Amino acid sequence: MSAENIENEMQEVIDRLETNYSEVRAGRANPAILNKVNVDYYGTPTPINQIASIAVPEARQIVVSPWEKSILNKVYQAIEAANVGINPMNDGTVIRLIFPELTEERRNELSKDIKKMAEEAKIAVRAIRGDEMKDAKNQLKDKAISEDEEKALEDKIQKATDKFIDIIDQVTDKKVKEIMTV
Repeated sequence: MSAENIENEMQEVIDRLETNYSEVRAGRANPAILNKVNVDYYGTPTPINQIASIAVPEARQIVVSPWEKSILNKVYQAIEAANVGINPMNDGTVIRLIFPELTEERRNELSKDIKKMAEEAKIAVRAIRGDEMKDAKNQLKDKAISEDEEKALEDKIQKATDKFIDIIDQVTDKKVKEIMTV
């Protein structure tokens, strides 16, 4: 496999990690927590952002305004069923999600969860490295490449691994800092 493909695979791990981080409730309103909410819209499960506007009027509040008032209760029920960690409030025209202040204990729990996600991402990157190293050894064994080419390939694989492990650390440090200072 080429170095570019290895980096693409490792970048996918980073992208998944960042998506997971965006769904972590950090005390600040983030519409991404509603990404997995689907509403039964005329018999079809529909992503909430396709049938309602989602706004963040204040730092700790999300307002969901369905485009059709007739589906307000269905939207409310879908948010409740999705178990996003916030109880929605239906005032008859919009649905409000109000985020409570994070306690120090909850911040520490979230920090641990984030570090666990980071470790899982590092394991995924190392698994890609392991597969690629094995592939390089097999190419050498099959005499498809020389020993020098194998060493060069292993060096490229290791450099890509180190680069993406560093990126994971940077992204994680940024998210932990965000949670601890909200």
